[in-house]
Amino acid sequence: FLSSTLAFVQTNNGAILPKSTPLHMTVLTANGKKIDFKEGSSLSAACAKLGVKPKYSCKKGDCGSCTVSVGGSRIKACVGKVPPMP
Repeated sequence: FLSSTLAFVQTNNGAILPKSTPLHMTVLTANGKKIDFKEGSSLSAACAKLGVKPKYSCKKGDCGSCTVSVGGSRIKACVGKVPPMP
């Protein structure tokens, strides 16, 4: 699901105030493990946190050996970003 989460900022005097921009998160699941990732963050880092180890060859997105399936779409993990929730 798409989660709109407020971030918080601590001021110099110690007060904690909500930040005005919401964070859009995407839940990715692999091998029974579910983790929230920031939309647009590195897909290769998300794969690592989930314990998924795609094969990497060129690391530029040319060869396609690192392609993973995310929500039915095929994305190259080496250059891809975490997509928004549908």
